[in-house]
Amino acid sequence: MDGTLLDGRGEIPQGLWPLLETMRHRGIAFTPASGRQYATLESMFGSAATGTDTADGTSGPDSDHDAGTGSTDGMAFIAENGAQLMRNGVLLAASVIDPDYVTATLDRLDELVAEGQNIGVVLSGTTVARVRRHDDAFLAEVRKYYHQLEVVDDLSGIGDVIKMAVYDFGDASTVVHPRLHEAAQGHSVVLSARHWVDVSNARATKGHALAQLQQALGVTPAQTAVFGDYLNDLDMFDHAQLSFAMANAHPDLLARARFTAPSNLEGGVITTLSHLLVNH
Repeated sequence: MDGTLLDGRGEIPQGLWPLLETMRHRGIAFTPASGRQYATLESMFGSAATGTDTADGTSGPDSDHDAGTGSTDGMAFIAENGAQLMRNGVLLAASVIDPDYVTATLDRLDELVAEGQNIGVVLSGTTVARVRRHDDAFLAEVRKYYHQLEVVDDLSGIGDVIKMAVYDFGDASTVVHPRLHEAAQGHSVVLSARHWVDVSNARATKGHALAQLQQALGVTPAQTAVFGDYLNDLDMFDHAQLSFAMANAHPDLLARARFTAPSNLEGGVITTLSHLLVNH
């Protein structure tokens, strides 16, 4: 989404809506894969049915590009960086983290806060995300990605956690990511953006979720195209013959991808999809 599909204002490009309709008619499952919560993704794309603004200020198609009703029909969603897989409103897979590891990670985060790190954590469930930190600056960042959000006094004892997302107001790669990574205990600790670190089960990745979706749909890597810009997109490339790194992507993705698409600021996903739909 960010850095891949969304434009410089963080909005879905208007050119996507007619492409979604074309893909729907051709039986192609367009699948946003994001660290965002499922409810957030569904509302962003579901707004296409009415053209109304979503909770984060993005909007669906204008009157010249009305995608009609049921705008998410046929789509799948890889949410929470692979910890949750949905299609047509049905949960296909979710990976719940061991509660003891959640508790240990919360304790480590409290230690980092005591050391002066300006961080906050989001505990994601399949239907709602929960936070304890509630200042405006933190919530403003969290609400970009989590539309179903609860502020609670205590994060302990929550048993349905599928992802822990840590927001660092500084550079998450310098202290927070290394400290969490050294205590991973076989879990996945991924730098998903400059300020975000995602903690999940080791197999709860975008690539694993994509493989699960391919199995459910009977789709092969030869029938799959993937676009990505950051490290949490990398393992999806293992499951697609058409792997595209955005021109603005992390160097590791540019090195791994078979192809390069124009940057998100140039509408690279729209341009490339349009070409693929004409020529395949």
